[in-house]
Amino acid sequence: MAGSPTGAGASPEKTGPLAGLKVIEMAGLGPVPLAALMLSEMGAEVLRIERADSGQPLLSLPDEYDFDRHGRSILKLDLKRPAGAELLLRLAAKADILVEGFRPGVMERLGLGPAVVLRCNPALIYGRLTGFGQDGPLSGRAGHDITYLAYARLLHAVGRQDAPPVPPLNLVADQGGGAMMLIAGVLAALFQRSRTGKGQVIDASMIEGASMLAAPIHAYMASGLWSDRRGENLLDSGAPFYDTYETADARHIAVGCLEPRFFAEFARLLPLDSRFVGTQYDKSSWLAMRAAIAGRVRERTRDEWAAVFAATDACVAPVLSLAEARNHPHNRARQSFVKSGGLDRPAPAPRFSQNPRSPAAAPAVADRKPSGILTHFGFSEEEIAALAKAGAIDR
Repeated sequence: MAGSPTGAGASPEKTGPLAGLKVIEMAGLGPVPLAALMLSEMGAEVLRIERADSGQPLLSLPDEYDFDRHGRSILKLDLKRPAGAELLLRLAAKADILVEGFRPGVMERLGLGPAVVLRCNPALIYGRLTGFGQDGPLSGRAGHDITYLAYARLLHAVGRQDAPPVPPLNLVADQGGGAMMLIAGVLAALFQRSRTGKGQVIDASMIEGASMLAAPIHAYMASGLWSDRRGENLLDSGAPFYDTYETADARHIAVGCLEPRFFAEFARLLPLDSRFVGTQYDKSSWLAMRAAIAGRVRERTRDEWAAVFAATDACVAPVLSLAEARNHPHNRARQSFVKSGGLDRPAPAPRFSQNPRSPAAAPAVADRKPSGILTHFGFSEEEIAALAKAGAIDR
């Protein structure tokens, strides 16, 4: 069959600022699923289209842990079959948004590119996310976060002096420059559609998105305030008052007292020789300042230092592990992590005053058969029966 169900039954009506919007997510890895997760948790009804023959994913997780599928209805389609492609086209005609992260040309080869889909639904927002963009000499190349950061000149800037560049997980190009920029584009296009009635295509590139995140750094460098050599600048571990230090128990604290009044408080509590307070931004003092800070920090444990600085504006924090972060008193007080099955997960963000969120997270996968999904998209019983007879779905 071209389509098969995941789950059965009906899901409750969603609430949130995007309630009522219908989103089609073309299944993939990385930033597009994160964008779809966030749209879903803002109230949109997200339908994830997975390949009927997709097999085992690269990183296979149980549904309750799998944020690539969390909170979405899921429909498996064989888009290489005319019945599967035609059904997706009909779904897109009833949707508000479609997001995809394939290489340029893949959707066109399936007969589902923007030119075709927007003819069926001129109001559709068609979001496309790739590493290199929809055109240009590298547009057809494969890559990952580290690849796009390398081309964006940002990987070069992350790391310590006289050491290799360090990949900052996959948070900058994939999630920040990719998922967040795609969401920004989708929401901007929705606003424009509210005035014009017309949809459009969003060409989001992770290289360009990551570069946009670093716009202030480019400005600092152009004005001579930033060196193109890593580990020599204010925010890249070059400044001793913006860095991490090892404690007596081989853990770390993060020091970020950029402003003079915060640095003065830090120096008082450490304590640090008062001569450094007046020369905070004198780079000739940084080597001695770093050695003095490191020596003091090694005298106590991480948690002892956390207690010293807890009620101050010295901008010092314990470096918490992933497991520790969810149990920190501040995160507990704000319910920054919520229980979802067996998973303590980050709570949906951001928060909206008109749509208070429940501490309970959304279900791992919306419990719905293909017939229920299609009913939600406005298909009649007769149409659903005809699709099942044609082999496009399982009834």
